[in-house]
Amino acid sequence: MIGPRRVARALRCSLGRPLRAFRRAEAGTASVEFVVVFPIIMLSFFMAIETATYALRMSMLERALNITTRELRLGQMTDPTSAKIAQSICSRASGFIADCNNVVMVELQDVSTSGWTPLAPAATCVNRDAKVQPVTTVNQGSGNDMMIIRACAIIQPMFPWVGVGLALPKDSKGGYDIVATSAFVNEPD
Repeated sequence: MIGPRRVARALRCSLGRPLRAFRRAEAGTASVEFVVVFPIIMLSFFMAIETATYALRMSMLERALNITTRELRLGQMTDPTSAKIAQSICSRASGFIADCNNVVMVELQDVSTSGWTPLAPAATCVNRDAKVQPVTTVNQGSGNDMMIIRACAIIQPMFPWVGVGLALPKDSKGGYDIVATSAFVNEPD
């Protein structure tokens, strides 16, 4: 009589060759799956980083503009100019906007409450190709005037070939603009 151990060993020997050949045939499937799935995962990862960086820079520009707007509204900033306002914004957002003093442009204008003439639809941004930058309007207004302030910053995308960096319109050097706008009423005289 043949014992169960001998039967199991005989089965393993007779089936072992075909099973080993089958295992070798499947050995490359993990590599194929990796080659197909890994670029998709990395693309999603880079898109998430670019989108998060864009959102962080945008929120920091808005925060800096709002703090500067508060200074303007309360009259704490005397004789505001475009450069002075941009400097105030950059002092609060410089860690998030690279080369902030050279890439931020500010517009400040009073709004007629009877005619409601807002700023132009397109923000005036720094032209990194030109030696002379566009001129923006900075009108401080007077007491009880409604004011609109807009800041435009040019940002270099981290990964220009994916996600947000791919979809946004860019200037000739590959940067895209982020724009923050705020409104306030000057304190009475």
